[in-house]
Amino acid sequence: MTDLDRRTMLATGALALAGAAAQSAPAHAEAAPKAMFPIAAVTIPIVGASEVFQVRRIYCIGRNYAAHAIERGSDPTREPPFFFQKPTDAIQNVAIGTVADHPYPSLTKNYHHEVELVAALKSGGTNIPADKALDHVYGYALGLDMTRRDLQNGMAAEKKPWEIGKSFDHAAVLGPIHPADKTGHFTQGAISLAINGTVRQSSDLKNMIWSVAEQIAKLSEAFELKAGDIIYSGTPENVGPVVKGDVLLCKLKGLPDMSIKIV
Repeated sequence: MTDLDRRTMLATGALALAGAAAQSAPAHAEAAPKAMFPIAAVTIPIVGASEVFQVRRIYCIGRNYAAHAIERGSDPTREPPFFFQKPTDAIQNVAIGTVADHPYPSLTKNYHHEVELVAALKSGGTNIPADKALDHVYGYALGLDMTRRDLQNGMAAEKKPWEIGKSFDHAAVLGPIHPADKTGHFTQGAISLAINGTVRQSSDLKNMIWSVAEQIAKLSEAFELKAGDIIYSGTPENVGPVVKGDVLLCKLKGLPDMSIKIV
């Protein structure tokens, strides 16, 4: 065998070994997809805690007080409840003891207040029994479901979705969450809203057609509820318009007051 033949054999063997090694080596893991831009988490402060409550979904029930159902032209009996949603970034947090500036929104000339109890869930599921529903509630807050009423009514008259009347920036106003293990569960208690010192809405939570527990049970028939969901539980009668300069004071027995100024 010549030196040329030996060199050819050695080169061929080296190439074969290199090929085998390449085939047996693990493939490099592909880089995880990278988000194009950051999106901030929407959170609500929790009274007495360093943690915050991260919001997953906002559910709202419609016409849940008989007198309010009547003023909205609906049957006040226990007809099946209906729900709608707001985007999570519609939340405006209002600190205790402050009067937060609340911007009057675009497109509307008939902007309405709706004071409500808000329930915040720590867990969820589907087909939750009403007698187990409150086990999933982490805490409660005082809230305002702000509404562009003219836009809502206009879309409803055309039998179109009225999301534009309910789902917009700053449409979900609320105070901090109070853990239920400190406050207990809210099944009754005075709830009210005053504008510039004059009471406009005044009722009691016991007048809700569907209780918070029943709302959770009904919602869980249609959706899988999860930790981070919040539920606006309905507003009493005498909803009405606000204008720039108005100061709204919301009260609920057992929770601190909440106040905003329309700017």
